Amino acid sequence: MSATMREVDPSGSSPSTPMFPTCQVSHSGASQAKLAPMIADNVLNFWLGTLDPDGLASDVQVARWWRKDAAFDALVRTTFEATFHAVTRGEHETWRETAQGRLAYVIALDQFPRNMYRDTADAFAGDARALEAAREGIEVGHDRALFGHQRLFLYMPFMHAETLADQQRSVGLLTAFRDESSGKLRATLEDNVRFAEAHRDIVARWGRFPHRNAQLGRVSTEEERVFLQGPNSSF
Repeated sequence: MSATMREVDPSGSSPSTPMFPTCQVSHSGASQAKLAPMIADNVLNFWLGTLDPDGLASDVQVARWWRKDAAFDALVRTTFEATFHAVTRGEHETWRETAQGRLAYVIALDQFPRNMYRDTADAFAGDARALEAAREGIEVGHDRALFGHQRLFLYMPFMHAETLADQQRSVGLLTAFRDESSGKLRATLEDNVRFAEAHRDIVARWGRFPHRNAQLGRVSTEEERVFLQGPNSSF
């Protein structure tokens, strides 16, 4: 197996975001164990960028997460599609041994597909495995070793779940995180708690996210169709 290194600017243009090495590899053989930590670091560097003292990413980085951007989606797919498939095949289970590695594991499963496969059923292909890894991470205390946006993304699979119990846990986790925080981080988490509550309320009402119905081939009820025509019906 061979590996080639190339520099990728995750912003595509912004000089404020540091460039980092991305390793394009075939995920097999003895060298995988040596390369795995490097790949996990690349996931975190790409997604989070440089964090401030509160553990928060830059405004430029945050904007990429929540807006629809075909160029950024393509960059995620080009850079990390092979990594996503390797994780789904169980080739990076050692990442779960550390808090940082587990975070990279969850981001690869929970966030990258939403960019790579936007508006298709495959956008949710990693959700179940990401949620299981997040649950286990909390059980072993990995969330307590993460700060700011790092911990937020470990908790994110709960917000993406279509089960009310997981949605309630999402709200509880983020509320507790907010309550123990202060300053800029607390203000950021206030917004995230509101988003968590909005997600929970939709699942509590419908038992699922109606805005996913078309992507997943589900038939919407008439009530759901009316709901989807209104504001705050999708994320």
